[in-house]
Parts: sequence; structure tokens; C-alpha cells
Amino acid sequence: MKTIVTRALPAVLLLAVLWAWRTGGEVPNVGLVSPVYAAPAETLETYTLAPGQTLGGVLSRALSANDQRDFLLAFQEQESPRRLREGTEVTLRWSTSEPRALRGVDVALDADETVRLRRGGAGWQATRVRTPVRVDTVFASGRIASSLWNAVVANEALSELSPADRARLIDALDKIFQWQIDFVRQIREGDAYRFAYELEIRPDGTMRSGRVLAAELVNAGRSYHALYFDPNGDGRGTYYDLDGKSVRRAFLKSPIAFRYRISSRFSNGRFHPILKRWRAHRGVDFAANAGTPVMATGDGVVVRRGRAGNYGNLVEIRHPNGFTTRYAHLSRFARGVSVGSRVKQGETIGYVGATGLATGPHLHYELRLRDQARDPLSIELPAGDPVPRDRWEEWEAQLMPRLALLDRAPRLSPEPARRADGEADGLD
Repeated sequence: MKTIVTRALPAVLLLAVLWAWRTGGEVPNVGLVSPVYAAPAETLETYTLAPGQTLGGVLSRALSANDQRDFLLAFQEQESPRRLREGTEVTLRWSTSEPRALRGVDVALDADETVRLRRGGAGWQATRVRTPVRVDTVFASGRIASSLWNAVVANEALSELSPADRARLIDALDKIFQWQIDFVRQIREGDAYRFAYELEIRPDGTMRSGRVLAAELVNAGRSYHALYFDPNGDGRGTYYDLDGKSVRRAFLKSPIAFRYRISSRFSNGRFHPILKRWRAHRGVDFAANAGTPVMATGDGVVVRRGRAGNYGNLVEIRHPNGFTTRYAHLSRFARGVSVGSRVKQGETIGYVGATGLATGPHLHYELRLRDQARDPLSIELPAGDPVPRDRWEEWEAQLMPRLALLDRAPRLSPEPARRADGEADGLD
């Protein structure tokens, strides 16, 4: 589909001033009956990519083969043309000062980013431009009946957000509290939440959810806080609790982010379903669909990767401070995971399977401290790193404003919740 728009530059009428200069007389009274405009400076042609249509197909109407090549090389510095999909808008900017001279091209990657290309003396130059937005702060709270997902989706205070933006907001909350709460296993009816977040509004009135500034989650009567602190103002801030300790811990609560159930817990004596005898179970079994991604629960180095007897396909990771983790019965390993490779917390290392001694698809997960097996579900792990000492005054200056934002979200719980450190606090 093609749309043509003519853009004109306004002309300034200087006849009165010129008259006064040439005659030496006074400036005569001039009545402007209607606006006077110069000839249009450029004409815009906007194309919407149809199914199967490519950026090159649009450019073939405007550029020679050599110019197309130079254009695409410049475009590739910002984005791959292969990633453009049906519905992408491509705007050609034609100069009217010389016949059919293409001044520039705008390729809208999405509602928030555009690749802008302009032709100069050095050829085509590409820049990536973000759509300017106005940022508002929005507040929401709610009670959980079944899951955080369902509670946020049903929250009328978030009705202006698209389904994709609500999903992004839920994912952000999940990532903030993933070290404190296992959202699959621990969430229960009656839990509550409240948070303040940035709402970015585009010039056309559409909007998207932005960063969560402050959040509180009450789970089983315990209150967990997360306050965003960005002392450098570069968007790389961290979430801290009320005591100034990072909510990020050395290990995630679960190696699986999607739906699962715990089919077998850590135990010194469990009746094995295949061997038909009692034996210790030194880990936790997470039953999930075959192929479900498995994440490294902490940063570390892979020390084992391959077949390992009853474990089947196994990945073992060595972490700082004497910790190791094992991930067994995998159907396959993630690309790039090999002995000696470094992995990041949350990185996919393999996929749920039923290799080795297994009755069905599940993940056997072990957490060991100095080679002694520990219960991953109950072990007390060290608190997160505190706010750096040289930033403490800035943190204290931001603490109360962040809490004030949180307090603008309606409170729900009839009784004060207990903070994670045991003190009374929270939604009341």
C-alpha cells in the first residue's frame, strides 16, 4: 500500500521591508490576505510491506542496483533486512528541488524505533532513532486468587495497556522477585501486590509499559519490597529492599521459569519408583513438558556436560564460594554449552527430558555446598550485596520518594504483613 504526502516549507514575505530599504521611506501597511508558501521541499511516499515483499523490492522503484547495494549495506549496520516483516512501513523522502532525487528513507522497525537513512557526500548513512515519549507514573494494586499473571491481567487500573504490555509488566515483576518468590510453587490465594511503574506515551497517543519504580509483594503474610535505584541515571540501576540490600541473590529459586510441579523433594529416604527400594534423594525433581528450557540458577563455569549414568544427560556448574549445581535427565544441551564455558544466571543450558533412570520427562536438580548435597528449597542463601558505600547518601535520598510512590497505590490487606526480616509492614 502506498501513501503520498507533500510537505512544504513556509515562505516569509519581505516585500514591505525591501520597499522601505529601496525608497528610503516608511514601511507601508501591508495586509496579508492568505498565507504564502514556497514550493514543497519534499514529497513523502509511504509503503507498507505486503506478504512476501522485501525492502529491496520497495527500493527497486527508487534506486539503481548500485545504490540499492550501498543503501542495504548502510541499513545492515543498524538492522538486518531479513527481520523486516509484513506491515513494516517504509517512507521514501523525495526532494522537489531536482527531479526524482531521493533524499532519505525511514524504516519503522516498530512503534518505538525507526532506522533513518540519509544520503550525503559520503553516501548513505543510517541512524537508529527512538520515538520520543512522555513518561507518566501509574499505580496499581491487587489481590491474587490463583496467579500473579491472572491478577494483573484482570486489574482494571491497567486496562489501557495492550495484552503485550501487560505481559511485559508481569514478566518484569517476575524477574524482580524471582530470587525471593517461586511464582509457580509459592504463590497462594490471598497474596497481594502493589507497584508503581512508568507509562510511556507516544506522540500518536499509543502507550507502552516502562520500568517498574517500586513494588511490594505479600506472600504468605511476608512482605517483600523492591525499589529501583539508578545513581548514574543511565538506565542500569538495581532493585534493593528496604535495608538497601540487592534483591538479586546468588541463586534463583527455580531452574525452570514455566509451568512445572515438584514431583519429588529432597529426602534422606525415598522409595525409588524404578529400583523399587528405599534410597536417598539428594535433589528436587521438577516435572515439566519435554523440551521445557532449563536455566542455570547462578553464574558459574560448566565442569561436566554429557552422559552420566543414571543422571542421563547432565550439566554440572561450579559457582563461587564452594557451590555446585547439577541438572539431570536433559533431552539435549543448549547450543554453546560445553565444559569450560561460562554461563550466566538465567541462561538456558538444556531442555527437560527423560534420559538416564527416569520414568518420564522431568528435571532432577541438585545444589551442593563443598560437595555436600543441600535442599534447594529450604537452604538459607546469603543476602544480596548492599548499596555501595559511596552511594549510600544518594540511596537514602531516593528511598522515601520511592516509598511515597508505592504508597499511592491502594492498600489491600486488612492486617499488616510481616516484612521478610520479621518486622510488621506492608499492605495494610
